[in-house]
Amino acid sequence: MVKRYLPWLIKACVSGLAIWWVMRKVDFAGAWGQAKSIEPWTLAVAMALMLAQIMLGAVRWGMVLRALGGHFSAVRTLAVYYMGLFFTLVTTMGGDAMRMFFSRRAGLSLTASVNSVMLERGVTVLGLVVLVVVTEPLLLARAADIPGAWVFPALLVVCIAGILVLSVLDRLPLSWGRWRLFRALGHLAGDTRTLFFSPFWSIGTLTVAVIGHINLAVSLWVLAKGLGLPVGLVDCLVLFPPVILITTLPISIGGLGVRETAMATVFGFVGLSHESAVLLSLVFFAVSVVTALPGGLVFLLSAEARAPRETLDAEA
Repeated sequence: MVKRYLPWLIKACVSGLAIWWVMRKVDFAGAWGQAKSIEPWTLAVAMALMLAQIMLGAVRWGMVLRALGGHFSAVRTLAVYYMGLFFTLVTTMGGDAMRMFFSRRAGLSLTASVNSVMLERGVTVLGLVVLVVVTEPLLLARAADIPGAWVFPALLVVCIAGILVLSVLDRLPLSWGRWRLFRALGHLAGDTRTLFFSPFWSIGTLTVAVIGHINLAVSLWVLAKGLGLPVGLVDCLVLFPPVILITTLPISIGGLGVRETAMATVFGFVGLSHESAVLLSLVFFAVSVVTALPGGLVFLLSAEARAPRETLDAEA
């Protein structure tokens, strides 16, 4: 019981403390008034971009699956990805785990289900780091005093080193192969080489990942314009990816509180007020939730949801 609920309790505490810290400086009446003034067309455009983001995510994962020899139709890939995205509203790792589960139930092997999701997540992070490294000089030309400019170039080196390490894990001593964990690492090493050492698959998936992060940044920029905030597209391209990266860490409930704290911190470097940054973060989160909720309907109508009910009916 403790092992099951303690992680959730810790995440709830982190989210609660972060929300309290970031909200104590917010004028709720003023923020609500600003939120109501948002241009309706910007909400529509942002939602369209977020729906496109779901399609891009499904395409990216589908490319990884094909690289690893997985056989999933485009429709099935989108459905399983959308279901996993719905569960990501609670926790990113939980969403990935559900995607692995749904993939396995839909006929993929356990190895393909796990490795495809892990490597797709790795490509996504790599694309995020690459985007920041490429666009960071543009931001530094505007605000040269931003601290930690070395962090993402260093992360890029770490990501590349991590890929190289993963690719040689099957070179471990043969005697270690009797352990299930090391056999799984061996399969992961082979799949890592298949994906990242093939120019077609590596460049293709990385390109889709970068396009996805650009799309998210544009979505945020559109919402900022709708709220009348002094935020540029370059600001969003460079400053929002770190927020995404921090939000994906499994330390909170759906990134609540952590995302708003990160937004207030990083966008403060370009002169955005604490209150406006928090408001922008909450509006972006609301749009994300609205576009992800249909994934729950996809789940309820899916074979994965019907199977347990059919089993119970048969037993009755």
